[in-house]
Amino acid sequence: MTGSEVLDVAREAIFTLIVVSAPVMLVGLAVGVAISLLQALTQIQEMTIAFVPKILAIFLSLLVALPFMAEKLNTEMLRIAARIAGGG
Repeated sequence: MTGSEVLDVAREAIFTLIVVSAPVMLVGLAVGVAISLLQALTQIQEMTIAFVPKILAIFLSLLVALPFMAEKLNTEMLRIAARIAGGG
């Protein structure tokens, strides 16, 4: 493989990583902002309050997004395997 092909594979892998992790990260971000807003409004400044809802929301989003994530990762793996089998 030439240098440009390696960079293409790396670019595709990074893009796939971003697409696969985005749903879970966005759910974590939204829940974190909502809890922070709730804490600011109620003036409850307990740091541990945010952990349990975030963990539950991320777990549920993983359950929902897992088929999508698996399909994207499978597609990327097949693309890389085809590139290896084809010799570049």
